[in-house]
Amino acid sequence: YSVRNGLLDMSHDYSLKMATDLGELLVPYMPTIRVPRSGDRVYKSECAFSYDSPESEGGLYVCMNTFLGFGREHVERHYRKTGQSVYMHLKRHVKEKATGAAGGAVPRRRNGKVFLDLELNRDFNGDDYEYEDEAKLVIFPDHYEIPLPNIEELPALVTIACDAVLNAGSAYKKQESDSWEEELQVSKHARSLRQQENGVRIPPSGWKCAKCEMRENLWLNLTDGSVLCGKWFFDGSGGNGHALEHYRETKFPLAVKLDTITPDGADIYSFDEEEAVLDPHISEHLTHFGIDMLKMQRTENGHHTDNHMQSRASEWEVIQESNLKLKAVYGSGYTGFKNLGNSCYLSTTMQVLFSIPEFQRAYVGNLQRIFDYSPLDPTQDFSTQMAKLGHGLLSGQYSKPPIKSELIEQVMKEEYKQQHRGISPKMFKALVSKGHPEFSSNRQQDAHEFFLHVISVRNSAGSENPSDVFRFIVEERVQCCQSQKVRYTQRVDYLMQLPVPMEAATNREELIAYEAKRKDAEENMRAPPEPVRARVPFTACLQAFTEPENVPDFWSSALQAKSAGVKTSRFGSFPDYMVVQLKKFTFGVDWVPKKLDVSVDVPDFLDLNRLRATGLQAGEEELPDLTPPIVIPEDTRAPEIDESSVMQLAEMGFPLEACRKAVYYTGNMGAEMAFNWIIAHMEEPDFAEPLAIPSYMEPDLPSPSLPTASPLDNQPPEESIAILTSMGFPRHHTIQALKATNNNLERALDWIFTHPESEEESEAMSDMADTEPNDTSFSNANAHSDSTLSPDQELSSPRVRDGPGRYELFAFISHMGTSTMSGHYVCHIKKEGRWVIYNDHKVCLSERPPKNLGYIYFYRRLSSC
Repeated sequence: YSVRNGLLDMSHDYSLKMATDLGELLVPYMPTIRVPRSGDRVYKSECAFSYDSPESEGGLYVCMNTFLGFGREHVERHYRKTGQSVYMHLKRHVKEKATGAAGGAVPRRRNGKVFLDLELNRDFNGDDYEYEDEAKLVIFPDHYEIPLPNIEELPALVTIACDAVLNAGSAYKKQESDSWEEELQVSKHARSLRQQENGVRIPPSGWKCAKCEMRENLWLNLTDGSVLCGKWFFDGSGGNGHALEHYRETKFPLAVKLDTITPDGADIYSFDEEEAVLDPHISEHLTHFGIDMLKMQRTENGHHTDNHMQSRASEWEVIQESNLKLKAVYGSGYTGFKNLGNSCYLSTTMQVLFSIPEFQRAYVGNLQRIFDYSPLDPTQDFSTQMAKLGHGLLSGQYSKPPIKSELIEQVMKEEYKQQHRGISPKMFKALVSKGHPEFSSNRQQDAHEFFLHVISVRNSAGSENPSDVFRFIVEERVQCCQSQKVRYTQRVDYLMQLPVPMEAATNREELIAYEAKRKDAEENMRAPPEPVRARVPFTACLQAFTEPENVPDFWSSALQAKSAGVKTSRFGSFPDYMVVQLKKFTFGVDWVPKKLDVSVDVPDFLDLNRLRATGLQAGEEELPDLTPPIVIPEDTRAPEIDESSVMQLAEMGFPLEACRKAVYYTGNMGAEMAFNWIIAHMEEPDFAEPLAIPSYMEPDLPSPSLPTASPLDNQPPEESIAILTSMGFPRHHTIQALKATNNNLERALDWIFTHPESEEESEAMSDMADTEPNDTSFSNANAHSDSTLSPDQELSSPRVRDGPGRYELFAFISHMGTSTMSGHYVCHIKKEGRWVIYNDHKVCLSERPPKNLGYIYFYRRLSSC
């Protein structure tokens, strides 16, 4: 095999004789060439600094030591920084298929030309294109190339390393398998499924299992159209298993869950493959039975409504403007995102953030400096990945208009060749969601939660944190209703949450009439009436925000007793950018967040100056700065310990006090559980020390070193803690929220969303998960002590910007669906005086921006103020 000059430096003629031993050429670099181990991630599908891939013009270079991938523009930087010389260059060529004699496309085969374990680019139609892969070793700095495979000439170690890299799985598969949901795979039956021509048509509601009376957890068999109940599979809900029984009788493999069908897809199960799967042809398969996915939406009772049966256009059509012919736009700032599967909450949030100049300057403006000083593993650096993402969105490199051929039959092919379908945020998502049980999953998430999560991630792009443009001071005034004395406190916040008072709807009578008709139709098994959407004025939302709210379990330091208390909130400062969230979501009886179907006339211009905080007023008297009294539990009896279990363990030769502790700490669950505790703790220095009962069990011997307890400091119910921690929130943060809201789950969730903890707070609380901070200055105000601020400290801080409270709307994020756990997000952003809709990879000029149906609104301060 010959070694020839590489593609990056064509000015030199490097050639070796056939007799040259490639092993000798690689000898100086052998110590740097590694074979990937089981824990190594091989990034062979995407550059660490850009969105270059093996399908890009310059291909991708994979470092044979770190297994990081680099595009042609960035590989030299890695070589200079690390001295690593050997890279594997991967290039995938996309070609049109040859046509057979009958004019049809020749079926694509995975022959020797396709050997990279890469995902096929869905931008290309697999029926019309085939792939040819090329791999070679490149040695820097002279760019020698060694074509692969080259088994006979290469040293064994190099051959093994190259083979391992070529056959390595996705760098993200390990993280995805660690998340709560693994990525679904396309069913092997999806493409070849044969559907019976039996005339079955599925109605939009009123479904029932064909073999029993079940009306929930119903599955539509995609072969014969049978509607049958499920049992244990896929979502764990109840049923009599008739769908599975039907498969065993007929071997019809695929079924779709009826109450999950939306324009975005549906839940599909393969009985043959025994797992949830994807069906790329689900729309066609449903159309066969009279179901049009684009006209389906999920409703509160789990049934669907066909929008053609209703005069009101659905929120899916209105928000996505799908009934309008929108003009696509391309270039800088008009790049979309590929949807990774329920990743639209991420893409809409990042589109809005990178439309803000401060984020553009911090990351894209500092791009070269961030890249040059990035750590050895840039995939794990937040600033690097933010800069990469921002450049991908703003450069225009991945948003180029299609070049159409003059020949009509070639138009589509030319578009497939030239049109970029957005950037894939896989690497960014893997980093920013690392360790978070919800964001690291493939489930739909709340864009509001993700916004707070992103801006709380530690920033290292420069001395200024661009997230500070959202940061403002909230002044809370708490008044004792009996003594009339007040207390003023301050905290930091990043968005304004506006309640939506449904009682203020201007079409209340119409809503009442609709609800009566809906209940009647449900009871009599008739089609539901045309839905009516509540119309609530924005001024009513603002008024509800300003009204005083009761403080549960308020302890008045003036009375030194519980009393009625009220709290009002005002702005201690106004940020450069005001984020307004409409509280459209509430909890259902199953604790799943449900969305209010409401239209709010959100204004283009917002004046909040009248909500400016005033501080202590003349004539007001402050509440004394006293701590609530210590509360001792009434039950001070010593804990009961199962002495029989203690003696069983003691007879094994373990110290008596260790046995007592083992039984106590395992909750008297028996000798076996206590024995396991002993084995796990027997190396501890205090293993045989006497059992120390917490001081509250000994009221005569209080410990001054323990935190004092107030009426609000009692441990929240464990079931409430479990509900919130199951949503992915840290246990100590959950306990703080429940204590601050008197164990009210709905208000505790709001508290968590509006008060994200920083990394410093998380570390500080890691060792005191069940302990309230000693600072109790907020306990009387039904608030949280860790956000208490000194006025002098924060109002003079450069992190808090202040100015007039007049704003102009420039972006909003909208949600479609009935819950934050499902549905779809799009965003509208005002650019160059015109509204633009960002819907995953599609970026178009908006004709009718649905500002009345938004969820999160972004305002910028008016420059003329």
